[in-house]
Amino acid sequence: MRELIIVIDILAAVGLVALVLLQQGKGADMGAAFGSGASQTLFGSRGTANFLTRTTAILAVVFFGANLVLAYLATDHSVPASVTQQTPAPMTPKPDVPSAPAAPAVPEVPKAPEVPK
Repeated sequence: MRELIIVIDILAAVGLVALVLLQQGKGADMGAAFGSGASQTLFGSRGTANFLTRTTAILAVVFFGANLVLAYLATDHSVPASVTQQTPAPMTPKPDVPSAPAAPAVPEVPKAPEVPK
């Protein structure tokens, strides 16, 4: 599915670039109005502009639509329905900090001998 949309997107992009490069500027129509050679085209003096403009608009819509679909497919849609279903972020373990040495043990004082009474 994704590969098909990528192919459509690339073809629309190449066609769009080609059609934009084929179109003449706005000032080129003035020469056709006064009988220059530009009016002897296949589509007539105005037919080319309408055909190329419409085709460019259609390819632009296809290009942007394909890009929107690709962006939608690239996003992650597996959002949990509840906050309680979300897994907590993994806790990073704290680095081992050496602890202070233990205090020396207090020696026991010997008991005094008991004196008999």
